Amino acid sequence: MQSLTIRNIDPRLKARLRVRAARHGRSMEEEVRVILREAVAADSAVSNNLAASIARRMEKAGGGVDLEIPPRGPTREPPKFRR
Repeated sequence: MQSLTIRNIDPRLKARLRVRAARHGRSMEEEVRVILREAVAADSAVSNNLAASIARRMEKAGGGVDLEIPPRGPTREPPKFRR
């Protein structure tokens, strides 16, 4: 396994991380691994969904267009086939 060193962490963030790790019964190191794993998994799951990606882009552009749905009429009679 590789190591990763993160410098210049805000002391308040470190304290919150320590509390979060304790709440979950994990070490701070394991808590950071879990957070990173979940963040990367969520990111890749979102990027693979084309419909969600398009919806996010449209949302940023001001939403979509509301179209009026025309009323439905009676259904047609199905065709009759002779034998």
